[in-house]
Amino acid sequence: MITTAAITFIAIASSLSFLFFSPPPKSSYHNLFISLSDNASISNHLYTLTRRPHVAGSQANAEAATYVLSTLSSSNIQSHITSYEVLLTYPISRSLTLTPPAPDPPTTFDLHQEIYEGDPYADVANQVLPTFHAYAKSGTVSGPVVYANYGRVEDYVTLEKMGVNVSGSIVLARYGEIYRGDIVENAYDAGAVGVVIYTDRKDYGGGGGGAAKWFPDEKWMPPSGVQVGSVYGGAGDPTTPGWPSSGACERLSDHEVENREDVPQIPSLPVSWADGDAIMRSMGGQVANDDWQGGVDAPVYRVGPGPGILQLSFTGKQVISTIQNVIGVIQGAEEPDRFVILGNHRDAWTFGAVDPNSGTAALLELAERLGKLQKTGWKPRRTLIFCNWDAEEYGLIGSTEWVEENREMLASRAIAYLNVDSAVYGAGFYASATPQLDELIKQASQQVQDPDNSSQSIYKSWIGSSNNTVIGRLGGGGSDYAAFVQHIGVPSADISFGNGYPVYHSMYDDFIWMKKFGDPMFQRHVAVASMWGLVALRLADEEFLPFNYLSYAHELQRSAEELNDQVSDKGITLIPLLKSIEELKKAASNINNQRKEMEEKKGWASMRKKDHWKVRELNDRLMMAERAFTDRDGLFGRPWYKHLIYAPSKHDDYGSTHFPGIADAIEKAKSLNTAESWHFVQHELWRVSRAVTHASLVLNGELT
Repeated sequence: MITTAAITFIAIASSLSFLFFSPPPKSSYHNLFISLSDNASISNHLYTLTRRPHVAGSQANAEAATYVLSTLSSSNIQSHITSYEVLLTYPISRSLTLTPPAPDPPTTFDLHQEIYEGDPYADVANQVLPTFHAYAKSGTVSGPVVYANYGRVEDYVTLEKMGVNVSGSIVLARYGEIYRGDIVENAYDAGAVGVVIYTDRKDYGGGGGGAAKWFPDEKWMPPSGVQVGSVYGGAGDPTTPGWPSSGACERLSDHEVENREDVPQIPSLPVSWADGDAIMRSMGGQVANDDWQGGVDAPVYRVGPGPGILQLSFTGKQVISTIQNVIGVIQGAEEPDRFVILGNHRDAWTFGAVDPNSGTAALLELAERLGKLQKTGWKPRRTLIFCNWDAEEYGLIGSTEWVEENREMLASRAIAYLNVDSAVYGAGFYASATPQLDELIKQASQQVQDPDNSSQSIYKSWIGSSNNTVIGRLGGGGSDYAAFVQHIGVPSADISFGNGYPVYHSMYDDFIWMKKFGDPMFQRHVAVASMWGLVALRLADEEFLPFNYLSYAHELQRSAEELNDQVSDKGITLIPLLKSIEELKKAASNINNQRKEMEEKKGWASMRKKDHWKVRELNDRLMMAERAFTDRDGLFGRPWYKHLIYAPSKHDDYGSTHFPGIADAIEKAKSLNTAESWHFVQHELWRVSRAVTHASLVLNGELT
C-alpha cells in the first residue's frame, strides 16, 4: 500500500510539473490506483451496509442511501440523491396448506426462516419481510399438485407427453434454471391456478446425505431458507412504462397494471427445501424422469396430479413508495460532456451481504481510491458518473427510471456503462459485455493480481494459455445494465467473482456468510474494485476510446451461423444478414486503421485544434455505433426492448438470446408452421440486417 507521504510527494510533483515537464502519463495514475487498494475499507463498508435488512422503500434503505452519499462526498465526488415515486408491493398475509387423502391430517406450513444458534442478527431478524414474491397476484386458490421440474417451457412439453393435465392444478417447481417470474408465467400458460417454487436441496442445500451441513457450519442453504424475489416480467415502475416516475407524472391505473402481460395472473409463493420436500413426499402419479429427481436422501419425485390438495393464499399491498438513487460525479477536464458510468444497486431483500452490497462496498472503496488519486493531481479526461441504484430487486426500477428520464442526454453522451451487482459470490472471475469491450477487459485483467493466487494475474487464472473467449453477453434482464444496453444501446460490461451462491435472496445472505465462505480476507472484493476502476479509468482517460468492433463482427458471424440450422429448410435466406456482417467487419477494420494512423502521428502535431476534433469525431463514431443496433419500434410484442442483438429470452428473463426478435419469430413459426409465420422470420432477419448496416455506416462516418 502506498503511504500518505508518497501520495503527498506525487501531488506536489504533479502540481509543479508544468514548470519543468509535461504531466505524468495517465497510465502512471492507473498503476497508482491499483496500488491504493484497501480490503479493510471494503470490509467496514460491507459490515455497515448490512447491519439490518434494507428492502426498497424502507427507512433502513434510505439510511443506507445517506451512508453512500456521505462516503462519495467525503471522497471529493460531487453527489446528490435523485428520487422517484414508484409502485412497490409488500406482503400482508400468506398461507399454504396441504390436505392429503383421509385419514391423514392436513399440514399447514409456517413459511418462516429460522434464526440459527448464535445468530448475531437475531435482534433484527423480525425486520426481514415475510417470504413472498413481489408483484404476485393476491388471491386464494386450491388444486392438486403437479410437479413441473424447473418450470421451463420444455418441462411442460414433457408433462404433456406423459399425459399429465396441468389445468386447474397448483404447480410445484424448483428454482435454478430460469427467472422465477417466467416460472409463474409458464405455469399460467399451461393452465395452472397457482405456483409454489422451492429451493431444492440438490441445487442449494449441498445435495443431501446424512453428514451434510448447512449455514452457519457450511455455505449451503438451511432447511428453512427461502429464496424470495420479484415475479414481475418488466423493467421499471409498472405504472410508468417507458417514462420516468418523477413528480406528478402520468400513471397507469391499478386495473391497467393488473392487465399488463408482464404482471402475474395467478398467485405464487416461494418455500424452503424442507417444505418442498414435504410436498413432494405427498405426491403420487408417474415417476419423474431421472433429470427431474432430487439429491441424496430425497424421496422419489413423482409428477402427480395430487393426490393431495394444496391451498395457497396470498394477500399483498401495492404502495407508491419513494426510492432513492445516489449519483456522484467527477467532472471530466477535457471532455466533460462524455460520460463513463459505474453502477451498482443498494436495495436488498434481506441483509444483502452478497446481493448487492458486496458490489456497493466495492464501489465505495473504488471511489475512495479515486478521491486519493485526485489529490495527486489526476483529473479524468471524460466525466465519471457513479450510480447507486434503488429498487433493482423489484424490477430494475431505479436504473430504468433514471435512464428513461435522461434518455436523450445519455444516448448522445454515454461512452459506456460498467455494472457490478454482486461483486463476490465466491471464487473465479466472471465477465459479460457487449463485444467491443472484450479486449479492454482482457487487458485490464492482465494488470490485476488474482486474489486467490498472488503469483499470477486474473487473466492467467481466468483465460490462461488457451486464449479462449470466456466473456458472456448482456442479453439477460438480470441486472441494471438492461436499460443501458437493451433500451438505449450503450456499450456495457458486468463483472464479479463467482457466479451464484446457495443462500441467494434468503435471510442468511449476511456478513457472517461472506466473512466465512464468500471472501474471508476481502481480497476478491479488492480485485473486483481494481478491475472495475481500471476499465473505467481507461475509458475515461485514453485519448482514443479502446473499443474494437471486430470482436462484435466476429460474434455476430458466429451467431448467424448458428441460426442457419434452424431455418435452412424453411425457405429463409441469411444472405442479407451475412452480407451486413461482412460490411461491419470492413468498417471495424477501417476505423481501427484510422485510429492507428492518428496515434502514430500524435505528439506535438496532435495539439493542433484540427487533430483534436479528428480524435473527437472518431471517438464519437465508436461511441454511437452501439446505438445503431437499436430500433425505435423495439422487439415485436416487447417494444421497451430496442436492441436487436441482445435482449432477454421470451420465456426466461435471465436468459440471453442473440437476435431476440429472430428467435421469437422462429419459436412462433415452429408452433404455427404457416407460410406467413416463416415469412415473418425473414422480416426479422431483414430488420437485424438493416441495424448491422446502420452500425457500419456509423463506424465509417460518411453519408451515403
